[in-house]
Amino acid sequence: MNMFNLNQKTPGEIEMIIAGRIREIRRRRKISQKRLSEKSGVSLGSLKRFEQRGEISLRSLIKIAIALGIEDELTALFEEVPFLSIEEIINGNY
Repeated sequence: MNMFNLNQKTPGEIEMIIAGRIREIRRRRKISQKRLSEKSGVSLGSLKRFEQRGEISLRSLIKIAIALGIEDELTALFEEVPFLSIEEIINGNY
């Protein structure tokens, strides 16, 4: 059965949400894009593209998270994903 979730976000929407959160943290900490680029080792162009369009490699996102001191939040990603069915619970007990 194919169920269509009207609330499901597109990959582009999720990229922009993440980019917006990183931009807000950077601004809150009063770090310029140039300084974050230097601190993270991610090129300034890549950082600007990420903040504007959400496009970035996973490796660069990790570097930015480390530079901002939020790598624990990134490594906690998918840590507590709820089970969707009894079958999934059974399959998870291997």
